[in-house]
Parts: sequence; C-alpha cells; structure tokens
Amino acid sequence: MLQRLADLKRTFKGLAIALVCIVSLGLSGCVSSGGGGLQSYVDSIDGYKFSYPIGWVQVQMTQEDGPDVVFRDLINSTENVSVVISEIPQDKTLEELGSPTEVGYLLQKSALAPEGSGRTAELVDAEQFLVGDKTFYLLEYLVNLPDQVRHDLATVVVHRGQLYTLNASTIESRWKSVKGMMREMVTSFAVS
Repeated sequence: MLQRLADLKRTFKGLAIALVCIVSLGLSGCVSSGGGGLQSYVDSIDGYKFSYPIGWVQVQMTQEDGPDVVFRDLINSTENVSVVISEIPQDKTLEELGSPTEVGYLLQKSALAPEGSGRTAELVDAEQFLVGDKTFYLLEYLVNLPDQVRHDLATVVVHRGQLYTLNASTIESRWKSVKGMMREMVTSFAVS
C-alpha cells in the first residue's frame, strides 16, 4: 500500500505543476467544428481528443512540464479546459492505481491542493465509466484558493502507459450555469 501511494504521488507530481498554471496557459493544435456549440480538438501524436465550446481559445504554454494543451473562454477567462499527461508505474492499469475515490483523493492531495500550496480541495464525487474497452474515472472537486473558490471536473484514463487527465475548471459562482457544458467536455474525452 505504501509503495502504491509513493508511485501515485510521483505520478501526480507533474500534474500538480500543470494544474497550478492552467488559468493562463496554452499550446497550438488541430481544431475542427463540432455540433451543439462545441468543436473538437484532436492530438493525433499523443492520441487523444475532446470537445470544447466554440469561442474558447487555445493559449500558449510557457512551461515545458505544464499541460499538453489548454483552452479558455475569451469572455470568462477563469473558465478553462486542459490535458495533462503524466508518467505512471510501468504496466499499471487505472484500476491498479486505485478506485475512482482513491485516485480522486490522491489527485486532490498531490495536484490540486498539495501541502503548503495555500489551497484546499474537496472531492465531491468520483465515478467510473467505460468507453469501448477503456476505463475512465470522472472526478468532481471544489477547490479553495486564497482569492476564489473553483469547481473542477476531471476525467482520467491510462493510455500508452501514461495517465491522461482532462480537467475543466470554473469559478464556483458560475458552476450552476456551466456545469452541463463542463460535463459534456470531460465526458467527450477519448484516447486512441
């Protein structure tokens, strides 16, 4: 159990760095229009895709160890979606890393609100779903920063021996009006 915890802490170390800087980051990529007010982002090199709202923009990354891609709303710049790819112990499946709740708590403690960060996070919900033969975990958090409260939804999956995390985030005061769209984004995440 202690070894599994140590392995997972290393896995989420890079994710922690990425989530800290998500509000103002980005990269370039391939975008196509989709239906329902969403458009698709496809990364054929890393093997993932997801949908995000029309009118959101991709912003440039300044850190090499940050997210793989970030999009944010032009009008409500505190709303964003990002993908982070993290190393995991060799040949581990998502289920071997832990249950949805276990992985959710580890992500909470190591990436969203690590000790000394000045942030606290609460895992609100954790569930598992399948897309084809891939297991995904859907995690919901309330994150308290020194100057604001945020609501985050994350989808995690193991693909190509790495942990892929898609995280959608907004300020808590906007959560009720955007939660359907946020859920649509995170459940659109697919790997191939």
